[in-house]
Amino acid sequence: ADAWKWHSPAPFDPKTTTSRQTTKGMPYTQVFTEALLTLAEKDPRIVAITAAMPDGTGLVEFAKRFPDRFFDVGMAEQHAVTLAAGLAAQGMRPVVAIYSTFLQRAFDQIVHDVCVQRLPVVLAIDRGGLVAQDGPTHHGVYDLVYLRGLPNMVMMAPKDLPELAAMLHTALTLEQPVALRYSRQSASNPPDGLPDPIPIGRGELLREGSDIAIIALGYMVEPALEAAERLAAEGLDVAVVNARFTKPIDQDLICEVVARCGRLVTAEDGVVLGGFGSAVLQALAAGGVMPTAVAQVGVPDRFIEHGPRTKLFERLGMTTEGIVARCRQLVETAGVAAPAGAR
Repeated sequence: ADAWKWHSPAPFDPKTTTSRQTTKGMPYTQVFTEALLTLAEKDPRIVAITAAMPDGTGLVEFAKRFPDRFFDVGMAEQHAVTLAAGLAAQGMRPVVAIYSTFLQRAFDQIVHDVCVQRLPVVLAIDRGGLVAQDGPTHHGVYDLVYLRGLPNMVMMAPKDLPELAAMLHTALTLEQPVALRYSRQSASNPPDGLPDPIPIGRGELLREGSDIAIIALGYMVEPALEAAERLAAEGLDVAVVNARFTKPIDQDLICEVVARCGRLVTAEDGVVLGGFGSAVLQALAAGGVMPTAVAQVGVPDRFIEHGPRTKLFERLGMTTEGIVARCRQLVETAGVAAPAGAR
């Protein structure tokens, strides 16, 4: 009777069918929806496209409000992207909302139909990162690798809900392909209205420091800040950068912070092999800055099993505690004694 509701249900009471799972805060997907609706009210060129996931990507309300500007192509991600390219070529501003793992199916269309022609298609990549119980086939951990190498592509990931809305606003002002990647999770700081666009390729220094630099992306910015606070109590002065962009990456800011700190930790909710951390190291090499010690926090080079998201993050060291541990290791392996409290 309700195929959408029961496609992927949380634990529920079988007598009442009431969900036993409570969500704290506002989902990233909901903020994406609200920002898109606000922008679409102002710009009739904006259209939304999905591939059999209007509920999961938050486009149900868009479909109700703008039925002539919404396209659900069914389980055909390749067609969704090619349709977006065709619309963009004729002056529309398409937003293609697809889960990260499913967007892999449309890689060839992203390359040939969108990037080669430098068309203003926005890829709204939902479920970026680890997505818990769906397991190896559904973790969205490869997008940072398979998209950042494409010419003409801009790729960004928000640290919080207001930044997500600002990035969507930014994406729809650009005359080129944009990939906007965000988590399935919820957060407690929804934006108050629609934020202004942000400068392309500009990161954000969130915390000054001189001992260790943590360069973090998206969901991993918050645990990076928490780790810096904890390490400060142990006598380590840790800088934290919210990278915002994987392409173009803020080379000047990254080189400046790492040159001052020496030691570097990168943190991402994706695979480390060829991912965001690799982009940071390439930027440093191009800028002539060589860190004295490096650690990369992220998904290792293996398929990740089923499991609650919090447990998977703990197991992979992608938590505040995991970042703290890697920072302590850097201090020790770099041949410099750690402050008394850091051991």
